[in-house]
Amino acid sequence: MEHKNLVATIYLKDGEAVANPLGKKKSMDPLELATMYNDSGIDKIICFDLSDDDEEHEKNILTIREINRSIDIKTAAGGNIKRLEDVKKFLYAGCIEVVLNGSKPETVDLVREASSRFGAEKILVSIQTIDFLFKTRDFLPETIHELLVMNNDIVGGLENITDIPYILIQDKYDLDEITEKLRSSQIRGIYGNFVNTEKLDVMQLKATLSERGIIMDNFEPKLSWSDLKCNADGLIPVIVQDYQTDKVLMLAYMDEEAFNTTIRIGKMTYYSRSRGEQWIKGMTSGHIQYVKSLTADCDYDTILAKVAQVGGIACHTGAPNCFFNEIVKKEYVERNPLKVLEKVYDVILDRKANPKSGSYTNYLFDKGLDKILKKVGEEAAEIIIASKNTQSDEIVYETADFLYHLMVLMAEKEVSWEDITRELAQR
Repeated sequence: MEHKNLVATIYLKDGEAVANPLGKKKSMDPLELATMYNDSGIDKIICFDLSDDDEEHEKNILTIREINRSIDIKTAAGGNIKRLEDVKKFLYAGCIEVVLNGSKPETVDLVREASSRFGAEKILVSIQTIDFLFKTRDFLPETIHELLVMNNDIVGGLENITDIPYILIQDKYDLDEITEKLRSSQIRGIYGNFVNTEKLDVMQLKATLSERGIIMDNFEPKLSWSDLKCNADGLIPVIVQDYQTDKVLMLAYMDEEAFNTTIRIGKMTYYSRSRGEQWIKGMTSGHIQYVKSLTADCDYDTILAKVAQVGGIACHTGAPNCFFNEIVKKEYVERNPLKVLEKVYDVILDRKANPKSGSYTNYLFDKGLDKILKKVGEEAAEIIIASKNTQSDEIVYETADFLYHLMVLMAEKEVSWEDITRELAQR
């Protein structure tokens, strides 16, 4: 049986997030909003483009692209879709699915066309009445992934017409009503105003629904506390890393209660040895750590936690991490590929911000974009020539030259390695 989903929505007007489909009241920054949903345990985000013209449409698509570069969970998008090209733009912006508007006459033909071109698994249709289902009942089940039902009153009629799974609107938080709706085998998830609020503890709701027999996509541990080996105080040390950079943030301890709470609510919870009590990281400071993974070591006596750190501050001193008091340090050559590239890129950025006399990098910046592009082209050609020869060291040398000049171009156009790796991760 499939997991049930909690789906958040982001409404976009002129590239900014607004509070509702009317687009009259601004919400928080769209990237911050998407990141909050991503870290809190939301299963999917649907972005609605409320644009009135092509210029605003492109601006909203750009925002959606930035959202998809910043988060890990899947997204869908819809709004102002008039032709197949608009479907393609949303998919190329990183969305897994596209939502077509069932109330528009052109959608009947567009569903078939989009499904044929991109696959039924990428196509959703939003409906407020059952009229669209009657018009398309002969082919709709084979051409879409699911429905987005925007009107509770049509559920009975919908289920009599089709067995296509759907996501249902649920604006009010009513635990009994939510539980009852999610018991339906045809409903894949719910969305609505209560899901979008910052006050909702998503992981706690998932845990509660799981206790009520609803299968949710929450943490199901493969190891229990009894599988682990505590120290003499009944505690287990936890090494905490940033899940994206692998940077070590802090060391803390868990007891059994903290361990179980962490898994239940999806927020790092520790045992304070000085206070003798459990504490959820960030409940006072706001610097919450959302769990991405927990892994025991070979002896089952230490836990490695990978987390999304809110605010980028893990230490109570206000530092990004707790490890900054240097004891000894030996210089070494960095071999980690991404760290090497980032280090060289940082030097290039520094040359751009603080020009140095005689610097070749500053020479390129001074000559401008055309010169930089010319060098990138020349170095790419050198790789091709080197590849025709038998000496692999020539390829290494020319590729290094190419990457250097490429990074100068990236710095000139304000593109970072993080931007590149995020894009690659989506493919």
